[in-house]
Amino acid sequence: MSSAPISAAPAAAYHDDKRHWWWLPLFVAISPVLGIVLTARTGQAAWLWITPLLWYVVLPVADGLVGRDSRNPPDAAVPTLESDRYYKFLVYASIPLFYVTWIGAAWAIATQHYDWIGYLGVSLAVALTNGLALVVGHEIGHKTNRFEKRLAQIVLAVPAYGHFSAEHNRGHHKDVATPNDPASSRFGESLYAFVLREIPGAIGRAWHDEKQRLARSGKGAWSPFNELLQSFAITAVLYGGALAVWGAVLLPFLLISTFWGWQFLSTSNYIEHYGLLRQQLPDGRYERCRPEHSWNADHVISNLMLYHLQRHSDHHARPTRCYQALRSDRAPELPSGYPLCFTLAYFPPLWRAVMDQRVLAVYGGDITRVNIQPSKRAQILARYGASKPSAAGG
Repeated sequence: MSSAPISAAPAAAYHDDKRHWWWLPLFVAISPVLGIVLTARTGQAAWLWITPLLWYVVLPVADGLVGRDSRNPPDAAVPTLESDRYYKFLVYASIPLFYVTWIGAAWAIATQHYDWIGYLGVSLAVALTNGLALVVGHEIGHKTNRFEKRLAQIVLAVPAYGHFSAEHNRGHHKDVATPNDPASSRFGESLYAFVLREIPGAIGRAWHDEKQRLARSGKGAWSPFNELLQSFAITAVLYGGALAVWGAVLLPFLLISTFWGWQFLSTSNYIEHYGLLRQQLPDGRYERCRPEHSWNADHVISNLMLYHLQRHSDHHARPTRCYQALRSDRAPELPSGYPLCFTLAYFPPLWRAVMDQRVLAVYGGDITRVNIQPSKRAQILARYGASKPSAAGG
């Protein structure tokens, strides 16, 4: 498929070719339960690994076979697309499925007496559906109406990441692709160094911003009006209730599914802005965010699974735009969709071998315009031919 964005048919004739495929994330959301049922019926514990196999093997292969699709809906068709309740229904319908999956997996872990391989398979499967729950929280957390913001709190409670909407909307979108953003990865920074910087940085920024928001209305941070605490309270009921019913056997499951689910978000953040930098202006501010400050991936299958999250530059340009209307543009392209890029990022030398030259190409080979890891700055500047450090890139 062509990698250059092209216009679709006129609005009156426009039809979303993907319309009847957007249900696929719902299958992913419930896939760990499918694995548990198939294992019970067949006695084959390999089914418990169906979700990790889907993410790490099936989707990269499908992306390679089906390829990219950078066609866009015409501008005149966007209002109709965004008002079509079918797309919103699919997102809403996924939310109870995440709860069904989490509770069903906790029950299976506690009662089905899996060996450690089966236990790990279920835990990683739920971790990946927790990651998809974060994608859903991302999609609806950007909307402006109170109902959808409440739904975001509810779905983000499953992966215990209730601070995400506050941090992402008020922090990441403001500071993206600058050295000030803990959710924008730097050239030469490994995924593991990024995770250790991003997760605590995101929590700290979310708490600070929420505290300021409440202070403006005369309320304290430790109050029922704190939107972070509201979501974490749901998590406490869900996790605490499961522990009360099934006991300590769930503790490894809680740790693996929660923290590997957080990894899903952190790895997404890592690959979305790696090395890209908004240049600093003479007055100290950073230039406006543009398409070249996000990595895109127009691969059809993984975009269907992730509600077009991979059309990331248009999302930063229009944060409230619904997933079905997000457009491909002239942003730099990842070598594949997120599933394969995740695996590349797990191996830092492999990731850098694939991505570093792509970053340099965005800036015409000028390493001084790149967002560089500060601890490696001198080494990187020397390696890529810069005679002296630049102020840009921190």
